[in-house]
Amino acid sequence: MLEEVERWLIERSWSVADRPLHRILAAKRASGQTVSVVLPALDEEATVGEIVSVIRHDLVLQTPLVDEVVVVDSGSTDRTAEAAAAAGATVVHRDAILPRIPAVPGKGEVLWRSLLVTRGDIVCFVDADLRDFSSDFVTGIVGPLLTDPGLQLVKAMYDRPMTLADGSTTGAGAAQGGRVTELMARPLLNMHWPQLAGFVQPLGGEYAARRSLLEQLPFPVGYGVELGMLVDALHLVGLDALAQVDVGVRKHRHQDGQALGRMAAAIYRTAQLRLARAHLLRPSLTQFERTGEAFEPRTYSVDTEERPPMTDIAEYQARRVA
Repeated sequence: MLEEVERWLIERSWSVADRPLHRILAAKRASGQTVSVVLPALDEEATVGEIVSVIRHDLVLQTPLVDEVVVVDSGSTDRTAEAAAAAGATVVHRDAILPRIPAVPGKGEVLWRSLLVTRGDIVCFVDADLRDFSSDFVTGIVGPLLTDPGLQLVKAMYDRPMTLADGSTTGAGAAQGGRVTELMARPLLNMHWPQLAGFVQPLGGEYAARRSLLEQLPFPVGYGVELGMLVDALHLVGLDALAQVDVGVRKHRHQDGQALGRMAAAIYRTAQLRLARAHLLRPSLTQFERTGEAFEPRTYSVDTEERPPMTDIAEYQARRVA
């Protein structure tokens, strides 16, 4: 590990307990900064309402830390939108944001569009499939940005127990990233961007950043958004403007192996673009499924599109002037 990263781990890796809530609130009042929490959601009826309820109870009604909670629905077929609205979130459908540019499927697409329907100086992203959610996920990553003006982006780190079919959990995976992190993202970062080797959960969906940074970044439309954002932020603001906070334990729905394969392909493509800005001859991934006595190929396109920095979008520029 680089000496620079060893120093960073000491100086820029904290626990949620390092910043008491009263200190975070005092910093917010002194700075006048506002905080938006965004949940990208696709068929998360079972969990999104509880997450919104916890954030609103702990950090809006009880303690005035969060100024708005926005759920961006990316085409749910269940009652995700209804559950989120009933819990008190502002719910916006992905396709209603910037309709001039047709939306494409993907998490990064939703996060990019969310900048147009939020106002906070600090934007905090939280995945909508978390179970046993704690508001520490928000205070932990927002707190450093409010108390340290030199920071630009803060990611959550956590233990990640594996959820079994019966709903119970096992310690396997604790203190590790997910399978795509360990098999794809971490090797890529260590080999090509070793300054980022200290991030425990580089692909984690819980992170907060200053709007002034986010609006300058391109957003890969799919699963590559977290890796792309880390790499681009490193080049734009430097390692010391990035940090991570231990928020405890993260429980969420796990994907099957083939879904993880598609995720890994998108992340590899995101890395490749940043290494060479070259064109793949075949931006697709073929996987196999058994059907009866044979294996049948299934080919999926790999996310290759990226959205430009939001400051390039006329509607966003117009909103800032207004």
